[in-house]
Amino acid sequence: MDNIEHLYKCYEVLSEAGDRISEHVKEYKDIIEAVKGSSKEKRLASQFIGKFFKYFPDLAETAIDAQLDLCEDDDMQIRRQAIKDLPKLCQDTVGITSKVGDTLAQLLLLEDPLELQQVNNSLQTIIKMDAKGALSGIFIQISSGDETTRERCFKFIATKLFAMGPTVITKEVEEFIIDEIKKILQDVTADEFHLCMNILGSTKLGNTIIGHAELVALAKEQAELNAHIDAITIEDEIVERFIQCATHAIPYFSNTIKSTDFVVYVCDKLLPLGTWNMIATSVTQDQVQLRLLKVFAEMCTYCDVLDNATQRLDNVYQVLREYMPLPQLSDDDVSSPPPSFQFSHAECLLYALHTLGKKHSDNLSFVHDTEKLKDFRSRLQYLARGTQGYIKKLEEAVKGKTTEELKSEENQLKLTALKTTSNISTLIRDLFHSPPSFRHDVQLSWVTRKNNKIGKRHAIITYDGKSENGRDDEKKSRNSLEQKIYSPPSGKYSAKVQNYGSASGNNRARSRNNSGGGGYQKNRRNFKKY
Repeated sequence: MDNIEHLYKCYEVLSEAGDRISEHVKEYKDIIEAVKGSSKEKRLASQFIGKFFKYFPDLAETAIDAQLDLCEDDDMQIRRQAIKDLPKLCQDTVGITSKVGDTLAQLLLLEDPLELQQVNNSLQTIIKMDAKGALSGIFIQISSGDETTRERCFKFIATKLFAMGPTVITKEVEEFIIDEIKKILQDVTADEFHLCMNILGSTKLGNTIIGHAELVALAKEQAELNAHIDAITIEDEIVERFIQCATHAIPYFSNTIKSTDFVVYVCDKLLPLGTWNMIATSVTQDQVQLRLLKVFAEMCTYCDVLDNATQRLDNVYQVLREYMPLPQLSDDDVSSPPPSFQFSHAECLLYALHTLGKKHSDNLSFVHDTEKLKDFRSRLQYLARGTQGYIKKLEEAVKGKTTEELKSEENQLKLTALKTTSNISTLIRDLFHSPPSFRHDVQLSWVTRKNNKIGKRHAIITYDGKSENGRDDEKKSRNSLEQKIYSPPSGKYSAKVQNYGSASGNNRARSRNNSGGGGYQKNRRNFKKY
């Protein structure tokens, strides 16, 4: 009790000292020393250290270390009090905000929800005081912290920062964020690349044509479109990187910002059959190839006129043939299994050929080759028959359903399957003409657009000619896309949902150097540029 009374006495002396407060060094030292005392002494010390911190610059480092000791105390109540009081160190004190921001960024690893909420509150408090200073501390941890710390910092910026509004996130602060994220993009993992691009999309870059061009340029740089790839032993990472980078570029393509470089990359390096058949041979090949075809199809919408168009369109045509089986010799032929129509793959490739062919109608080589044209039309006709059969079954399945019934997941999948097959039917009608016509504008089944932003993405459709019912789960791919498979009477159809996991961490640590960096160096990753 004597120690508690002494602390209150020190507080009283400092509060009443006025202009001579800096002379009372002993009283402030006694307050700092109280962090080694009882629980009540520690809580009082936490409150008092910050209140008088600015008056004793010579004791600043000692005071900061004392406050950080309290942030790591075994008693949760003391930790929460110390975290709450940390922002007081930043009041009217130049150069402290970055270090406090660095410390709080590391404390984002805390697992207790109440403690974590207090960390978030304290971070937002210091950002309101000095946004650039506080953010520089957070970016120190993004640059030097371990994976989990980096992820928590990214998550804070993505979910909390911009909600603070333009009075806090001024144009100057936004420029600072953009510059820092661009630096970070030089060394990120795939998940971090997603977060960085999402953060940049939340800034002014996401709202202007110039900004859109810059975001596309960043995605293009990360995709390494000019890098050499081995056409035979193509690495899964190369394809995955391209899909991820293209996915982030797609929302910003327009009549002004063209996708040509991305389209050329696919046509030249991924679609030649020798390479195409080697893609993702070690994982679920159909799923990876379909994801690639989906981004390719979307990009074709905003592709400019191509050089070497004949060869590039021929590469699209050759892969399309792989998804258009030849007709059986007769309907009575039972020596071979029924064909497998992969409708989602076919939609992508038909759309790509139709869209690119519209700008390069003289470069469709199969049109000028009698044998090729005969083969192509035969395949188109057979695919059209399979498509019409599936459309009929889907229409029967949803016929008479109420609006409420159609909202169920199963019926939504059927409706999207119907849209996919209807698109295929429309595209076939155009391409079956001699020469092919390009009268119809088709909207891809899995995409809705509003103000050039990607909307809801739908699913995969195949048709194996069998009657099956059931539901199955595919493995998650590297970008955390989960496939939900539905099997209607004559085929199967699957939906995608984004599912970002959250990393866990339960360690607490901090940097004690004056610059504010250096904490959480254990298990530092050495990532390749992504």
